Formats: sequence, structure tokens, C-alpha cells
Amino acid sequence: MITINADEMAKIYDKHKNSVYRMAFTYCKNASDAEDIMQDVFMKRFASNIVFDDESKEKSWMLKITVNMCKDMFRSLRYKYSLSAVPLEEAELVYETTEESDVYNAVMNLKPKYRLIIHLYYYEGYSIKEISKITDKSESAIQTILYRARNQLKIDLGRNCCYEY
Repeated sequence: MITINADEMAKIYDKHKNSVYRMAFTYCKNASDAEDIMQDVFMKRFASNIVFDDESKEKSWMLKITVNMCKDMFRSLRYKYSLSAVPLEEAELVYETTEESDVYNAVMNLKPKYRLIIHLYYYEGYSIKEISKITDKSESAIQTILYRARNQLKIDLGRNCCYEY
């Protein structure tokens, strides 16, 4: 059995805390739930006996666990009876430009499945193939979701946006 010491835990936490939190917040749009999910993800990571070949595989594994925990939360009775999302203004997000704020707000208003894929692709920099593995969806499904999400953003932002394909 492999044990992780406190120093290794701190290094893992420092490396991945922002990505895990952003993913959880993007999915559930609630700071408290995002923090709870982040804590659960790290507890699961520290309790696991998995050895990763490199940091990117560890990050992918943690983001996949984050997505699954978010989905579990949405299915739970607790969530269904306590829909209390924190408004974006209270999430302590800082934007460099008004346009950045508009885009982020438009992304946060997308359906969760669109928001998740946009976040992984643009904010985390994952490829369609990597997103497919993280979300357990086919690559063609990811491409379709990404296409639809981009179109919805174009409509929501009220202008013609140019995206790299």
C-alpha cells in the first residue's frame, strides 16, 4: 500500500487546487458546493493508492472525479431541495476587461453540459480527445456539444464571435 506524506499532499493540493475548484464552480455555480466538492476530490486523491506517470494524468484524473462528484451532487436530494446558488458578483471573481466579464457571465449562464465542455476546452486547455476521456463521452459528442455551446455564446453575446476550431 502506498502512503502519501503531508509534504506530498501539500504539493498535490497546491498544484491542482485552482483547477479543481474552477471546474467545480463552473459546473455547480456555487462557491460553497465547489469548496465541498474540492475537499472531497482531494480526500479521494489522498486515500487512493494510484501512482500517476506524470502531472497531467493526475490532473485529468482529479478533474474527472470532480465532474463525477458534481453530477452526483445534482442527483442528490439535498441539492434538489436547496437550490441556493451564489450570485456571480459574490463569487469574488476579478476580470481584467468588461469583455472578459461578459464572456465569463455568458459561459456561466450556459447549460451545465455546455459550461463543462467550454471550461475544459478553453480555460483548462484540454483537447477534444482528453475531454472525451474526462467526461466519458465520445469525441463526436464533445465536438457537437462544443459547437452548440459556441453557437449559444454567439447568440448570448449578441455578436459574431470568432472561435478556433
